[in-house]
Amino acid sequence: MNKPKLSLGPVLYYWPRETLLDFYEQIATTNVDIIYLGETVCSKRKSLRTSDWLELADKLIDAGKEVVLSTLSLIEAESELKTLRSLCENNKFMVEANDIAAVQLLEGKPFVTGHSINIYNNNSLNFLSKLGLVRWVLPVELSQDTLADFQASRPIDVETEIFVYGRLPLAYSARCFTARSHNLPKDDCQYRCIDYEDGLTLFSQDNKPFLTLNGIQTQSAYTYNLLSVLPKIITLGVEVLRISPQSHHTDKIIEIYHHSIQNPESITDGVAKLQRLMPMGSCDGYWYGDAGMDGK
Repeated sequence: MNKPKLSLGPVLYYWPRETLLDFYEQIATTNVDIIYLGETVCSKRKSLRTSDWLELADKLIDAGKEVVLSTLSLIEAESELKTLRSLCENNKFMVEANDIAAVQLLEGKPFVTGHSINIYNNNSLNFLSKLGLVRWVLPVELSQDTLADFQASRPIDVETEIFVYGRLPLAYSARCFTARSHNLPKDDCQYRCIDYEDGLTLFSQDNKPFLTLNGIQTQSAYTYNLLSVLPKIITLGVEVLRISPQSHHTDKIIEIYHHSIQNPESITDGVAKLQRLMPMGSCDGYWYGDAGMDGK
């Protein structure tokens, strides 16, 4: 059984320019194999522009990484569509489509679909493979049983990638919840997202972590972590494991997963180490077909 590669998903939060550049300089030295670059949540976040992302991609290629450019998950304006066209028409880097408009623009080229593309059956997977799909990310709410069904009959030339670590990206909205939490309209949000390097955590009335607000994106408060089921994931033939960038300890998280892939006997120790790096604790309910915030 082949060992899976590690990928680093796009940064989902609004970080300052220098923070982003320093982050990727550090990531270039880690054992991650594939790096996804770009803004996927809100087009108003412009710490790096398209030309900056492309320049950064070149540097990461030189460092031996595979680079994929990620698109917005919700297209709402002509300016966003213009940027989308520019990304999809680049002739150097593969693109991760996070909106079906990107799939249409990428038809005939090799491309990846992100978790926000709702692929729920093999008919969809087969259809997209005919358009150029070479790798897909399992929607985060699907279970191991559904994954097993996919793996049993997926197209032979399509790789499977799964989200294994990070706050779960659950939903997108035309409204900005971070702005609303400050009584600001979306059009005058004052870029308040930049104040929350890992999103704004919401708590229930009994003071338990519930959700995380990240602009127009809603995430889980708990950190999704599938390291404990790594042997099962490998048995199912998953080719790529995705770690979502965190403001702190991403390099350590990558190393723990890499070490566990190479040394399965260290998984229990790795799970304990990761638990200490999670601000609110872990969850893995979706993997078992349970409520997403549940944990084993």
